[in-house]
Amino acid sequence: MSDYSPKPEHKFTFGLWTVGNRGADPFGSATREHKTPAELVYLLGEVGAYGVNFHDNDLIPIDATPAEAESIKKAFRKALDDTGLVVPMATTNLFSDPVFKDGAFTSNDPQVRAYALQKTMQAMDLGVEFGAKTYVFWGGREGTETDSSKSTVTAIQRSREAMNFLCEYALHQKYDLKFALEAKPNEPRGDIYNPTTGHMLAFITSLDHPEMVGVNPEVAHEQMSGLNFMHSVAQAWEAGKLFHIDLNDQYPGRYDQDLRFGSRDLKAAFFLVKFLEDVGYSGSRHFDAHAYRTEDFNGVKDFARGCMRTYLILKEKAARFNADPEIQAILAEINAPDETLTPLFGKFSAEKAAALQAAAFDRTAIASRGLQYERLDQLTIEVLTGVR
Repeated sequence: MSDYSPKPEHKFTFGLWTVGNRGADPFGSATREHKTPAELVYLLGEVGAYGVNFHDNDLIPIDATPAEAESIKKAFRKALDDTGLVVPMATTNLFSDPVFKDGAFTSNDPQVRAYALQKTMQAMDLGVEFGAKTYVFWGGREGTETDSSKSTVTAIQRSREAMNFLCEYALHQKYDLKFALEAKPNEPRGDIYNPTTGHMLAFITSLDHPEMVGVNPEVAHEQMSGLNFMHSVAQAWEAGKLFHIDLNDQYPGRYDQDLRFGSRDLKAAFFLVKFLEDVGYSGSRHFDAHAYRTEDFNGVKDFARGCMRTYLILKEKAARFNADPEIQAILAEINAPDETLTPLFGKFSAEKAAALQAAAFDRTAIASRGLQYERLDQLTIEVLTGVR
């Protein structure tokens, strides 16, 4: 049996908000006690994680005094030193406090927009203090319940202005930071601006410093609206914008469930892991999920171990898929080049256009060719179920 134990080179990370989730939901109060950030770091060290990420107020409560903040940071840093965990990513909570009830960067209230910039700059300072190199932006309240309330064009412009300002702040401070934008279609707002990774990629091209900004796609956020997450990740990768990734699982069409990675759609998880491993993605594998409400903290550890173990199992399955001779023979056959047509592809030329215009294609013969996708998909299932 293979060793599915996590190692530092796997770069498995969790947020303080994930293992620190207390099991509360809109219909019930917490089922687990509060743990301090330091205690959560020790928990993650026990299960073998590589790193821990945080929102500003996961670490420092929004109303903490300076003395309280220093005490929390001291304990947190000691826990990092004791466990060897690192902080690869940080972010800002711009959604929990009532002041952000109508958004942060897109709020109609200029005082809220100014406070959101102030809070984010201070949170960036905090993240950099603990070594973060990636800074994630999730606009959880950047949206509407009624479109009578604000102009969507104005909201886009306000978002752009805020991102441009914060990029300049990072440059001014000489921070070694890249920004990653995280999309979600809805919840907690009825509709959230820039709802998919594709929307975010388009938005990034309009910024003053697009080279500093990429995306942080999340499994659940794409699957909530029925999209193929791996395709979104592939688009981000091809654009050179996959700066971070959030792994979890989700039933399409439901609320944001943040299920244990691979626990719902194993085949989708497999193709995602296969893609990340095949292209050599070298960033964190961040699990943005949480344990069932039924669990105590032993169950939280089971959840965290399960996320990492499933990823490593699927990584092994991907290697088997890539080495399977029958699968590779089918892939070679259906992707075989036609040497007579190869010179006609690629960059346009008048000669290529003329040759294509003159070419004769037997549509009936081409259409009659079976592509063996049924066989290929069944072989994938057999690799996943361990019979190959």
